[in-house]
Amino acid sequence: QVQLVESGGGSVQSGGSLRLSCVVSGYTYKRDCMAWFRQAPGKEREGVAAIASDGSTGYAGSVKGRFTISKDNTLYLQMNSLKPEDTAMYYCAANVRSNGYCPPLSYYNMDYWGKGTLVTISS
Repeated sequence: QVQLVESGGGSVQSGGSLRLSCVVSGYTYKRDCMAWFRQAPGKEREGVAAIASDGSTGYAGSVKGRFTISKDNTLYLQMNSLKPEDTAMYYCAANVRSNGYCPPLSYYNMDYWGKGTLVTISS
């Protein structure tokens, strides 16, 4: 059974940093796309960052230059210069149907999801 478990969320002040982690278990796919999404109250879930099997990365415009996605055996999201508008539940997700490439980030393009970790940024 595949499980994705996020950690590292918390409450920080504007301008601060957090590092999210996502541990994957029960997973044997070698070619995948891993991504971070977030969902703020009353808003749709949006893709934040993604990393393909070849290590190439992509970011939403709102976080480019502030967030960095990386992975070894764990998926990470380093978040710097945090803003109140970054407040959301953050989810990690995996796409295993695209042979290691990252499709446009949408809920429907991902195959596995974690349960989320809450990030709260105060001004």
